[in-house]
Amino acid sequence: MTIRKMLMAAAAALAISATSAKADLVFATDTSAYPPFTSQNAAGQWEGWEYDLMNALCAEMNEKCTMIPIAWDGIIPALLEKKMDGILGSMSITDKRKETINFSDMYYNSAAVIIGAKNGDMDFSPEHLSGKTIGVQGATTHQNYVDKYYVPKGAATKAYQKQDEANADLAAGRVDYLMADGVALRDYLNSDEGKACCELKGAVPVDVDILGAGVGVGLRKEDTALLEKINAAIKALAAKGTFEELTKKYGLEGLLTLPTKS
Repeated sequence: MTIRKMLMAAAAALAISATSAKADLVFATDTSAYPPFTSQNAAGQWEGWEYDLMNALCAEMNEKCTMIPIAWDGIIPALLEKKMDGILGSMSITDKRKETINFSDMYYNSAAVIIGAKNGDMDFSPEHLSGKTIGVQGATTHQNYVDKYYVPKGAATKAYQKQDEANADLAAGRVDYLMADGVALRDYLNSDEGKACCELKGAVPVDVDILGAGVGVGLRKEDTALLEKINAAIKALAAKGTFEELTKKYGLEGLLTLPTKS
């Protein structure tokens, strides 16, 4: 075989390989660490309950997937601009968001809670928090909840780009309370900083219209085939008990509402 023919054969083989290779699916989560769901270790590797779930879903769909970080306040625009295939970052399913994007079936739900200084005052009613400042991560259902129930009663909202920035300000006394997901704040309360400064005040009354009906994968409205594949994978993993296995691995038994096995 001449060199020219060898080069042509090699190019053809590469072309066949490229067309037959399975395209990666890229999912985005917040740039801010959100343990125990998603975070990056010292080596820059992803870990957490939600990252493990992504790998399980993709194995079920026979897809190779990667996770990338995108700032939360720009994550839906990035999805619409096709910078990734989906949002897999503890995003609550709400009617407001569904005006812009689709969601998969719920893959977990958990309570929203308020924490504050360790002083024994467990009254976190809107009237009692009048004159206080409540920290929240911006562009979240928690900010919407505080704005609806607490601000009209005299409280102020301070929004942060990252949850860990809000945690640090609570410890420093720059805000009086925080509202966020109970599982994420549980991890903070168990940290040395959290133990020293703060305590759980309680779970807020549920408002499904604001807080949503659980967490789902955010997808573009036109990607109906991917939506069906993800929903089928969620159902299959639920039947296998994968959700319970991951929840046990991260010590979250009793803290999450999971998809049913039916």
